[in-house]
Amino acid sequence: MLTVSETDLGTPEATWLAHPRLAGLAPLRSPFAGIDHVVVVAPHPDDEILGAGGLLRAAARAGLGMSIVAVTDGEASHPGSAWTGERLATRRRNESADALSRLGLIGVDLQRCAIADGAVAESEADLATALTGLLDRTTLCLATWRHDGHPDHDATGRAAAAAAVASGARLIEYPIWAWHWATPDGGLPLDRARRLDLSDDDRRAKARAITAFTSQIAPLGPGAADRIVLPPAIRARFERRFETFLVAGEAA
Repeated sequence: MLTVSETDLGTPEATWLAHPRLAGLAPLRSPFAGIDHVVVVAPHPDDEILGAGGLLRAAARAGLGMSIVAVTDGEASHPGSAWTGERLATRRRNESADALSRLGLIGVDLQRCAIADGAVAESEADLATALTGLLDRTTLCLATWRHDGHPDHDATGRAAAAAAVASGARLIEYPIWAWHWATPDGGLPLDRARRLDLSDDDRRAKARAITAFTSQIAPLGPGAADRIVLPPAIRARFERRFETFLVAGEAA
C-alpha cells in the first residue's frame, strides 16, 4: 500500500543521491530526433511538471508542438476533506495552468479526459484509444511509468504504452511514486533509465512551477484530512539537478 505521512516518507532522497547507480546513469540522448510534437500524459495535475518539467522546457526551446493530456482533475487527493469534488478539481486545474506559465510554456494544447480520480483503470481501454488518436511516428509520448505503484499512474502508463505501439510513437516513461517505495538496489529498472541534466535556469523554473501546486505542498486546512501530499522530503526528489526517464528497448 502506497502511503505518505510524517512517519512514512519512503526511501530518503539522500539514499538515492549517494548511490552510484543513480549518479552513473547514462544521459538521455537526442530525445527529439525525428520528433515534431510532444504529448505528455499526466494522471493527475502536477505529474507532468514533477516528472518532466525540465524536458518540456527543452522541447519548447526545440520549437516542438506540445500537448498535455490531463487524465483526471485530481479531485480525490484529499479524501475526507471539505475540499472535495469540483471545488478541488477546479483548484488543481488552475494550479496546473499556473505551473505551465511559471515553466514558460505558453499556448500549450490541453486535452482534458475528466476520468474520475482513482478510477483510471476502469477507463484504461478508452484512454488508450484516445491517446492513439493523438500520436503518430513523429510524436514523443511522455507518460508515468506503468509500474509506478499508484493505480492511476500504472493504468495511465499501460494505456500510453498500448497507444505508442498502435501508433508507432516513441514512448518515454517518468517515475513519480517509484522514488518513494523503490530503492537504488531494487524496484526501478535503472538499467534502462536515462538522465537529463538541468541547467540552473531550468531547475529554477521547475522549482517555481512546483510551488504553484499549493493544494499539494501545503495543508488545505487544519484537519487531518487536509494534510500535505508532497512534503519537502517528497518534493526533493523532483527538485534534483536532473530528471530520470525510462526508455523502452534500451539497456545499459
